[in-house]
Amino acid sequence: MVVSQPPQLTLRALLTGAVIGLILTPCNVYSGLKIGWSFNMSIAAALLSLGFWRTARQLWGAPDWGIYENNINQTTASASASIISGGLVAPIPAWTLLTGQSLSLGWMALWVFTVSALGIAVAASLRRSLIIEQQLRFPAGVATAETIQQIYQGGRDAVLKVRALLLALLTAAANSVAQSLGWGLMRWSFPGSGLHGVSLQKLGIALDPSLMMLGFGAIIGWRAGFSLCMGALLAWGVLAPQVVGQGWVTPPAEQVLWFAPLVEWLLWPGVTLMVVSSLSSFVLHLLCSRSERPRTRSNPSSAASRERVWIASGFVLIALLAVVLQHHLFGIRWWAAAIGVMMSFGLAVVAARVVGETGIPPIGAIGKVAQLAFGAIAPGSVSSNLMGANVTGGAAGQSADLLNDLKTGHLIGAAPSSQLLAQSLGILCGSIVGSVSYLILIPTPQEQLLSAEWPAPAVATWKAVAEVLAGGWEALPPFAGTASGIAALTALALLQLQRRTPVRMQAWVPSGPALGLAFVIPAWISIGMFMGAGLALLFARLAPDSATRYTLPIAAGLVAGESLAGVGSAGWALLNS
Repeated sequence: MVVSQPPQLTLRALLTGAVIGLILTPCNVYSGLKIGWSFNMSIAAALLSLGFWRTARQLWGAPDWGIYENNINQTTASASASIISGGLVAPIPAWTLLTGQSLSLGWMALWVFTVSALGIAVAASLRRSLIIEQQLRFPAGVATAETIQQIYQGGRDAVLKVRALLLALLTAAANSVAQSLGWGLMRWSFPGSGLHGVSLQKLGIALDPSLMMLGFGAIIGWRAGFSLCMGALLAWGVLAPQVVGQGWVTPPAEQVLWFAPLVEWLLWPGVTLMVVSSLSSFVLHLLCSRSERPRTRSNPSSAASRERVWIASGFVLIALLAVVLQHHLFGIRWWAAAIGVMMSFGLAVVAARVVGETGIPPIGAIGKVAQLAFGAIAPGSVSSNLMGANVTGGAAGQSADLLNDLKTGHLIGAAPSSQLLAQSLGILCGSIVGSVSYLILIPTPQEQLLSAEWPAPAVATWKAVAEVLAGGWEALPPFAGTASGIAALTALALLQLQRRTPVRMQAWVPSGPALGLAFVIPAWISIGMFMGAGLALLFARLAPDSATRYTLPIAAGLVAGESLAGVGSAGWALLNS
């Protein structure tokens, strides 16, 4: 008897995801230009679609909205909403501010689509290594899978898990709304001063009442959470005061928080830690995998062979289009444009590993690596520095997002090929609506951006780095090169230490990517995720059975609640702007 498979890549699943993506994408464009932050829309899309189709079933007798259709829906919607990694809230407006030029709607949408499509091709080639073989966590993907699975499971145990998830969701959403209204718990800075008499408040060493960060910490686990805390203490508790004390950076005394000026120095050793750790681990994994393979030739299935051919062909075509657009739109030389495309693969590996371990995409930091490289390849060229780096950052962002989606699909047993098609539709819709949203919100970038109304912190950072690196390698901050060299050696040492440490003790060996990430995000975020990981570990020790059942549902609910509240706040602000 032939058992029919549940529907996956249906027309209504694709259309539902596209419509939800079209609704949520402007929210991310808005929040990205306002606060430099965007929201993962996977859980939001899954819950919104479920609510709609269950209502439609009750009112009009619509067919059941299955788990695999919902997975296709969330993949499409999240791809659309994450389109801002294609450059809409950082390199594109920074390029406009520095050159006075702008892109028309058609060219902007094509550029963003091409950069994001390159990320899809990269992610497809990394799926087997990072998700199946290395089994990286990809916390956002795990949270989405947990949310979807709890919705569709039956039985009392499933009901209790769903209740725990919903209670956590409502708690996090209420806390987020209360914070936005000035009623909830607010960030509390540690009093006193650290090294060289630098105020801990100015260094950002604080406790932040973000329940989403607690949820992420519980999902990423103890090693990543512990590594983030160690990195934050090293970067913001030791190095940052030293940088100020030595006069390598001189922040304004009246400024309440010194994150922006200090991160311009700290990002260099932090990025080096992430890059060297991720690439060396990736190369080591490839070498070990090759040495462990049997000497006899294997005969891959025809389906697997066809999939490889499609991935390779797609990468070549998108890479060629990316090179042509770089040359045509921004005057980047052919050879420099090709180097930028090739770098996108290597740095996408870095971004994917960091996201896989911590859940936070280091797109800004990865972009700085590309900007530094283009400062050496084409010194003095602002367009090459910004838009060449845009290719790398955008591809890295989309590849990380798709790998989260593929992690979700892997956990629930979905077909990856269907998700690739859904991702392609998502970025097509997102590139159009995202470009339209940007042009509507920011019709006059020179007058609007970097103002009190539109601070655009990501734009400011990309613009500043491009101005500094226009002079080449000599523009590095004082002693940042030395710190980067030490960071590279540290990353290699940590990799060797992890290999030689017994499995039961490896949770206490700091993770290089997580350690480096703490250098480029505020200290309170790292501390919050560390606290979440610690609470999850304590829960597992005190009540192992309950922890096995409820840790992930509660953590997923916390992530979903604050994300949905953030989306709602951004949408409300967009409607009232």
